[in-house]
Amino acid sequence: MSGGPEFYNRRKGFEFKASSGPLGLKIENRVGVQAPPAIVWEILHDLAAWPEWNPIYPETAGEVRIGQVVTLTRALPDQPPEPLQATVIDWTPDELLHLKRTALRGLVAVTHYWEIDTLDQEDCCAFSNGELYLGWLGPSVGRRIRRSLRKGVTAVGAAMKARAEALWRERRGAPTSAP
Repeated sequence: MSGGPEFYNRRKGFEFKASSGPLGLKIENRVGVQAPPAIVWEILHDLAAWPEWNPIYPETAGEVRIGQVVTLTRALPDQPPEPLQATVIDWTPDELLHLKRTALRGLVAVTHYWEIDTLDQEDCCAFSNGELYLGWLGPSVGRRIRRSLRKGVTAVGAAMKARAEALWRERRGAPTSAP
């Protein structure tokens, strides 16, 4: 597809090749989490439990398996709920989950992504989540919901941080409430 990413490099992210069509639009949030990547992955991998913690996906169904279609309802701030179906295109335990969907007969391609980066500090990681809008109409569709999407991915980052850190404290036997 013209305007699509040439390749995905784990260290550099999505890179775009030059084309005659529009490039892409990426909306992302990144947050530090004081818990090991395995804890974050455990939460991310359990799609059935997303409604318990994920503020923009109140309904989910499916499995993390290449080619599996995942059914989601996305409820962005200031937007009506939107039913979506996306296909798992990539996943690596403790590292990433990528889903892709198309709209408008392929003129819009959206990659939903959640990524976990191990940090030098023990039992810490960085969690990124966002959406990449590609295709001839992708960037304009993304710009239309940019503010709501930015609020949404920020809320997802904060929710993941809170849930992973609480789970890690619980498993380590540390107090779960502040004095």
